[in-house]
Amino acid sequence: MKTSYNKKRNSIHFRSRSILILFPILILLCLVLYIYYKVMVTRTKESLTQVYLNSKSKIFLGGFIFFWGINQYLFYETKLSLLIGIVFVLLGAFQARTGWKATKHYRNEFQKHQTT
Repeated sequence: MKTSYNKKRNSIHFRSRSILILFPILILLCLVLYIYYKVMVTRTKESLTQVYLNSKSKIFLGGFIFFWGINQYLFYETKLSLLIGIVFVLLGAFQARTGWKATKHYRNEFQKHQTT
């Protein structure tokens, strides 16, 4: 007969397993989108479009680094992995934020260029 303690423990175990599955999916998604935008940069001849696509790729590179840092801590759960994970999370967040700001700027420039 299962007690409420065992049900709670199994529920927590299920949540932690689902989180461990979620982060590799996000890592792969960010990596694929980063590669996609980098390939699109090489296929485009316009410099404004290249800069815009490059800034979008920075967002996904930042996401990749961010989620990689979180995943490494959750996988190993040591003090060293926590320190390295914090560094990766900070670098990833900075990279994504920089890419986001650049994307907003170049999107406006791209729209101005299209209307003229």
